This record gives sequence, structure tokens and C-alpha cells, in this order.
Amino acid sequence: MAGSNTDVNIAIDQPGVFNEPDYYDALAALRRESPVFECLPNTWLITKYDHIRAVSRDTENFSSARGVLVNDSARRPGASPPTGSILHMDPPEHADYRRIVSRDFTPRATGPMEAQIQSIASRVFDGLPRGDEIDFVEHVASPVPVTVIAELLGVTDADLADFRKWSDAMIEVSDNPSPEVVSLVIEFAKFLEQEIAARTAMPRDDMISLLTQSTLTLQEIQMFCITLLVAGNETTRHLLSGGAEALAARPDQRAHLVANPAAMPGAVEELLRWVTPIQAMGRTATSDVAVGAETLKPGDFAVLMYASGNRDEDAYGPTASELDVMRPTSPANVTFGFGEHNCLGAPLARMEGRIVFEQLLRRFPDYELVGEPVMAISTLVRGANEMKVVLK
Repeated sequence: MAGSNTDVNIAIDQPGVFNEPDYYDALAALRRESPVFECLPNTWLITKYDHIRAVSRDTENFSSARGVLVNDSARRPGASPPTGSILHMDPPEHADYRRIVSRDFTPRATGPMEAQIQSIASRVFDGLPRGDEIDFVEHVASPVPVTVIAELLGVTDADLADFRKWSDAMIEVSDNPSPEVVSLVIEFAKFLEQEIAARTAMPRDDMISLLTQSTLTLQEIQMFCITLLVAGNETTRHLLSGGAEALAARPDQRAHLVANPAAMPGAVEELLRWVTPIQAMGRTATSDVAVGAETLKPGDFAVLMYASGNRDEDAYGPTASELDVMRPTSPANVTFGFGEHNCLGAPLARMEGRIVFEQLLRRFPDYELVGEPVMAISTLVRGANEMKVVLK
């Protein structure tokens, strides 16, 4: 990770960069030495907590309309701006869209889903063999959020396996637009088109039906469902696997949660901060704008390094790089973003995390990690594709 303007750099456009052994050390060095750092031409890493929040809420000088991912196809020369996705909307369009889709994602709205998610998690854990080695991602971390999203959308159990496959393809396509991956993306879009048409003709008690009765276009409904699956699955999945890995490596903190289950909501906040499943997203500067000691020009891309902001010593003190499930929950982490684009599904992800970790520690308090996880190769997420554990 050698660079020219400082002693470190992060190859933010290279899939797998988040798995580099010195990644978090490099982030810490950038926070100290060059918190707003031009890692590539016209591409800046924003590594401080306060700067990330400032850029996130500055919709006058920063836009999401030209793409929010480092390798987003919309950022390539000559590309047309993406349309239909809430991720790529700026005010006032973003506020209008969010108003339509947000009512099912407030803490009050997600509260009644507690029993449903408890049931999903129970079914998952009931089928697991005590004392045997399993892949935690395949058997726990993936099926819980995929099933929750599928039930929200009114999709049958028969499509659950495809949902995980489609979600992985949607994450991979910006880094690896291979024919196989693109084919899966197209397959998912066609599936959604059929589901939307069916709900338009005969509405049911599910989110797709609700959206068909709104002012959203077919493309906007499709894009929302895609965003819901990808964000809802990937964030929660990597929280669950990363959190389970972290607690396995810290038996004292795990024992505290086993003995004090009421501490789990705060522990989930700490795991969200420490794991940071979505490592970074970006904004494009629309005018000359100062961030820290640097001035970004129109067209410059600001990469909001959530994983770095969540470990910023100025926000979380000298132990910011350590996991502490008893840490105070203030200041709020930036795991779900901040400002206009703060993740709609955050209350749902928190609930899923709390329920799964409560059940895991109640049923299998002495589970053990086996070997090293197989990590995802991505420029968006950091988490395991495979993680072996023995349940005990």
C-alpha cells in the first residue's frame, strides 16, 4: 500500500483491498497524516469521522447521481447517470422517493416484525447439529436476512437460494461484470418484473404490492427491491458472521453477553461499528469544496471510508480500534451512512443482529471458530463468504 504523498495509500479500486493485512493500520496512518488523501487521480479517501458526516450531509456540494461505488459503471467516462435507484438520487427527488418507501422501515414499523424474525432465527438454529462443524455463513448468516427480505417482498421459500445468488451477483457486478455475473443480474431483474406484474394484477399483503400502489415507476420499484435485497442481505450477513467471529476470539466479552443478555442491543451497536460491513461509499463534488485542509474540484470523487470513521480516535477515544461490547453507544456509528442517505433498513438490521446473537449465545454459548474465514473479494463489503464453526 505504498503511496507518493504520504507513507501509505489504499488501492481503493482493487477488489480485496479490505482484506490486506495492513488495511486498518493504513487507515489509522491516513487519519493521522493525511485524512483527506488523493489515492487516485480525482479520487479522495475521507477517513475522519467528522469529515465523513460533513460530506454526507452536504447535498449542496456533493451528489450521489454519478454513482456511489468506487468502481461504479456510472463513473466511467461517457456513462449516463444511473436512474431509478434511491442510492443515486439527490434532493428533492430523493426526499420524495424516500417518503414513499420509508414508512415500513421506521423502528415503530419494524417492531411488529420481532416475532417473525424470532421465528425465522429459531427455524434456522433448530436445524443445526450440536457438536458438528458447519459453515456459519451458509447456515446462519445468509439464510436469516435473505428469508427476512423475501418475506417482506412476499417471495416464496422456493426462491430463497436464488435470492442469495442474485444478491452476491449485484455486489460483484461493479468489480467483475463478467457474462455470468451480468446474466444473474438480468435474471433477477426479470424475476422482479414478473413479481411486480403479478402484484399489480392481484395485490397481496407485502411490500411489492404496496409499492405498486404508489407513484413509483416499474423501474423504480425494481431498483428499490434490488437495493433492499443487496443492502438488507449483505449488511446483516456480514454483521452476523463478523460479529460471531469477533465474539469467538474474545471469550470474556462473549461470556459477559451470555450472562447479561440485556446488554445485547448495545453490543450490536459496537459490533456494527467494529465490523462495518459496508466499508465505503462515495459522493461526487459538484463545486469547489473544502474538506479538511484539502479542496475538492467539481467531478472529484470523495470516498467515505466508514470503516475508518468508525475507528477514529477523535470520536471513540484511544481504544477506538478495539472491540468493547460494553462501550457507550454514543457517538453513533456511521455504519449505515449519515444524513439524507442513512440506510432505511438500519432498524431491521439491528433487530436481526440482536435476535440472532441472542439465540446463538443462548443455544451455543461455547461455539468455536475453525480455521480462518474465506473473505469476500470486493471494493464495497468486508466479510466472510465462508466461516467454519463448531456449535457447542
